Order: sequence, then C-alpha cells, then structure tokens
Amino acid sequence: MPPTNPARRQALADAAIELLASSGVHGLTHRAVEKAADLPPGTASNYFRSREALLVAAAERIAELHHADTGQAIRQPATLVDLLTESLLTAATIHRDRYLAIFELQLEAARRPVLASALAGLQDTALLVTAGHHDELGLTIPREKIPALIALYGGALFTLVSAPPGSVNRDVVLSVVQVIVYGCADAHR
Repeated sequence: MPPTNPARRQALADAAIELLASSGVHGLTHRAVEKAADLPPGTASNYFRSREALLVAAAERIAELHHADTGQAIRQPATLVDLLTESLLTAATIHRDRYLAIFELQLEAARRPVLASALAGLQDTALLVTAGHHDELGLTIPREKIPALIALYGGALFTLVSAPPGSVNRDVVLSVVQVIVYGCADAHR
C-alpha cells in the first residue's frame, strides 16, 4: 500500500462531511466521496477500508474543525451571552453543513457502536475544552453545570441548524441564548 497523504485524507473527510450534509448518511459511499473530492476510484477505500471508518473520519474532522473555531472564539474577551450568540450564529449559518453532518453522524451512532465510541470520545473532549475556554475567559460557571450548558447549547444548535436557511439571524439566536443563560423568567435581560 502506498504511504498515506494527509492532504488527500483530509480532502476525503471534507468531502464526506459535505455529502452527509447534502445527502444524509445514506448518500455517503466511497465512490460518492471520491467524486466529491475529485479523486480517482479506489482512493477512499485505500484510506478508509469500511464505510464505518469513513464515518469515523468525518466525525474526527468535524471535531478538529470545531476545536479550531472554538480556539479562535476565545481570543476575544466576551460575556457568556456574547460567546454563545456568536458561536450559535456562526454554526447555524456559516458552518451549517458541518453541523447537519454531525447530526447525521449522531443518529447513525445509535446503530454503530464504533461510531458511538468515536463520538463519545469527542464529547468528553468537548467538555474539557469548554471548561478550559471558560477558565481562559474568566467565566465563573461551576464545572458541574457545564454538561447541562452543553446539552442546552446542543438542543439550540439542532433547532437553529435544522431551521430553513435564511430564517436564522442574530436576534433569533440572541433570544435563545438569553433563555439558556438566564432562564425563561429572566430572558428579557
């Protein structure tokens, strides 16, 4: 087998993400990924022997992209409301396809233990990274509340990403974030 090419591997994972977003998990095949990446037949199966390996690679690439974006977000000091609003707005608009793909992967993980394991590891990492980012920003969110905050964020993200394109704007996102941060009774802050 020839040595692996990291750029080609990344191109295949990126193409898999695009296909998951546009065609769902059932549209993800080795041949479709090769075509989307403009690579010769057989390339995807050389890098990812099974469809499951291709799904795991897409999940790992999404996590890599997400962590890079999160790292950029913490470079500018902000309140929790500002941070969550910008994060959700960016995810639901600019990175909509990425999150459509991850939701496809999460549903598929209910039937594929290997994918579920890969996603569980990514969720554990997300918890540690989120806590670290909160520390860097000086946010005083108790560690035991972070899983609930992530769950609320995830639900809001699903709702916003699955909304019709063009229906998500800053005001809509800010309203959702204020409820997440302050609760329903104090959402008018």
